[in-house]
Amino acid sequence: MTGNPIVAVHAIPTVTGFYADDQRAIKRGADRDGFAYDGEPVTAGFERIREAGEALTVELELADGTVATGDCAAVQYAGAGGRDPLFRAGEYRPVVEEPVADELVGRNPAEFDDLASAIEELPAERSGGDRLHTAVRYGVSQALLDAAATTRGVTKTAVVADAVGSEPARRPIPVFGQSGDDRRTNAEKMLLKRVGVLPHGLFNSVEKVGVEGEALLDYLEWLADRTDALGTDEYRPRFHVDVYGILGEIFGPPYDRGAVVEYFEALAAAAAPYPLQVEGPMDAGSRAGQIEHMATLRDALGGAGVPVDLVADEWCNTLEDVRAFVDAGAADVVQVKTPDLGGIQRSAAAVRYCADTDVRAYLGGTCNETATSARACAHVALATDAAQVLAKPGMGFDEGYMLVTNEMRRALARSERYRAGGSGATPGPATPAGDSDD
Repeated sequence: MTGNPIVAVHAIPTVTGFYADDQRAIKRGADRDGFAYDGEPVTAGFERIREAGEALTVELELADGTVATGDCAAVQYAGAGGRDPLFRAGEYRPVVEEPVADELVGRNPAEFDDLASAIEELPAERSGGDRLHTAVRYGVSQALLDAAATTRGVTKTAVVADAVGSEPARRPIPVFGQSGDDRRTNAEKMLLKRVGVLPHGLFNSVEKVGVEGEALLDYLEWLADRTDALGTDEYRPRFHVDVYGILGEIFGPPYDRGAVVEYFEALAAAAAPYPLQVEGPMDAGSRAGQIEHMATLRDALGGAGVPVDLVADEWCNTLEDVRAFVDAGAADVVQVKTPDLGGIQRSAAAVRYCADTDVRAYLGGTCNETATSARACAHVALATDAAQVLAKPGMGFDEGYMLVTNEMRRALARSERYRAGGSGATPGPATPAGDSDD
């Protein structure tokens, strides 16, 4: 036992920065009722189509009284595209306070790799189910990261980089802003703040995309015009829209036929002169089908010289999924959807897997997270030099952008001070556990 071991593990039900939505019900045309939805849910676990997001804060108490924290949280569209079911904090509180605590109490908090791996591999019979929910592994790993950084006296960035053998970035990672349904006002906010990648757009229904895709074209034309008006010659953002598989519903396979390629060519023209990437163009209903359709479309666009990058999201949930999409050349960008990969070290490994390939890694996640998980992910992005990192949580844009941007800037400033001081692998005094308010 070390001189400052983990002595207790606590779990507190908390709330996330957004909501959990039944994606299947929404895609089937559920009517909006103000901020809620009318109709019955169709995905197992949901009692309503839109429910308040739940989190579970994990606290690791160390022998010296230090408390390290992490937040268990799941994606907005739980149970969709092969993801784990809707997360209920009350259901998983005893899992954290019993089998997880049994595994961690008495262990050395500096040993991040070993402890995170132990939680990832916790036997099913000790967790009360087939496996620990991805949200549980996600939150516990954040707390372990916090504890390791504090114990070692380094930044969380340094702990992650050491775990995956990477060279951390020395400048902020481009932040990807998400607009929610207020896609025009929030896009203008992003432009004023010179966000690197924008605006997501939440194009999750045929109504929003247009029955022939015309609404998405109109929006991109508007966005390009507003970027010209509000930007500068030096500011060249990348446009990124998420269509939640809706283009597949409009066009259907095969995705290398002329009508599909021509539509993507029109999207590129509407966005010009700004580069465009489209997330989740279709939802094939399985990983194998999604890889096949994405690869077909990517090859067709490349052969026709259409400058639109494809982003994998649906059916790209786990570390194994990311590897499969990258190996198949099925995307230009893969979203590493952090709550779906389990332990945060697996998200770092997924980003690293894209290194030395022609696929870029987008360290994403969900609006349905917390400030604690967002800050932890900022360190993963820096440690692995990801292509972009999501502003989260919430759909108001400003708050999530502030959290992620400020955490990266603080971490980079600390790292620069450590390098200037020549303090090597254990730079400076221990960083206090927990998160500061912005």
